Amino acid sequence: MTLKVPCPTCDKQVQWLPENEFRPFCSKRCQLIDLGDWADENHKISQPVQKDVQISEEMLDALEDEFLQHNKFFVEPE
Repeated sequence: MTLKVPCPTCDKQVQWLPENEFRPFCSKRCQLIDLGDWADENHKISQPVQKDVQISEEMLDALEDEFLQHNKFFVEPE
């Protein structure tokens, strides 16, 4: 069964297939509309940047380990 997702711009159902070069958008037009919305700052990252948090080496190691667990294609060959 093929996964179908709504186009973020027009809500048209889009099949999630490698052949669909514009996924998750239904067309180049919808993709460019979304890009324009980001450029016009109509879309924003919802969580504010935390400026006062000091990142330790342990925190970076934990983030890297978590990332590698969820993204197996980045694991280096043994």
